[in-house]
Amino acid sequence: MKIAIVSGSNRQHATTLQLCRHMEQVLENKGCQVIFLDLYSLPLPLYSPDVDCQDANLAIFRNGLNEANGIILATPEYHGAPSGVLKNALDYTGFAQFDGKVVLSASSTGGPVGVSSLQQLQTIVRNVHGINCPEWVSIGGENRTFTPEGEPANQKTRERVLHTLQYFVKMVETFSPVKQ
Repeated sequence: MKIAIVSGSNRQHATTLQLCRHMEQVLENKGCQVIFLDLYSLPLPLYSPDVDCQDANLAIFRNGLNEANGIILATPEYHGAPSGVLKNALDYTGFAQFDGKVVLSASSTGGPVGVSSLQQLQTIVRNVHGINCPEWVSIGGENRTFTPEGEPANQKTRERVLHTLQYFVKMVETFSPVKQ
């Protein structure tokens, strides 16, 4: 099973990226193949519907989503919304990348939880015919601390991530035909 993880932060050492790397490790330990798409390392040009963009990073991004059986979208929460970097990347996508695929939303926020950004991501997923995972991950405040090994420092956060990923993988197995 292939899972694409999209890290939607534009900061080099973002907690969103750390959360994504932790989820990558958990998924690989479960036998999943992870396609990691870090939008900080894979910058995309500003979307315009008037331009037929032939950017190499865009091809990598779309191909990664196309190959995936399931997708994780992770964002920092800025002013109650997903990052502009992630929204810009998603504007380049559509039914071809999401139709019928299970999508898990995740956020990292300075406040307690990033519910607004998660709800907005789920709205986007619905509009491109993805299947929203009813579980989500939101880390906020002091729960955004990671160990040197890359795990969330808080035990309850580690348990939440593990529970959510188990649920997500089961949904992907149930709803998405596994591509080889």
